[in-house]
Amino acid sequence: MAIPELVRRAALKQVEAFCETRVPPHARDQVRLEASVRGDAITIAERRPPWSPDFGPDWTSQRIAQLRYDPDSGTWSLFARDRNDRLLAYFKPIRSRDVAPLLAEIDADPTGIFWG
Repeated sequence: MAIPELVRRAALKQVEAFCETRVPPHARDQVRLEASVRGDAITIAERRPPWSPDFGPDWTSQRIAQLRYDPDSGTWSLFARDRNDRLLAYFKPIRSRDVAPLLAEIDADPTGIFWG
C-alpha cells in the first residue's frame, strides 16, 4: 500500500519548505537542498556544483536524511545516512503522523549526524 496522495502532498510540501529555508538565497549557486519521493519515502539531499571542470557540469548529490511512511500505522519515521551512504534508522526513534517533528530533529541535529 502506497502513501495516500493527500498525505504525500502535505508531507512533500513541508519538506520542500524546509529545504528552501535551510539555504539562504545568496548561497544557492553553491549548495541546494532538494527533496525527492520514491515509494513510501521522501529523501532530502544536499547538492553541490562541480568543483572541477574535469568532472563535467553535473552537480553532486549526497543524501542527508530520509523520511519513511508506514502505511499500516500511518506514521513517518526518520533515517540517517551512515559513512557508507546506507540509510539506517535514526538512533532516537521518532514516529509521527506529521513530518514536522522529524524535520525539527534534522534541523536541530543534536548528534551532528545530519549536518556534521
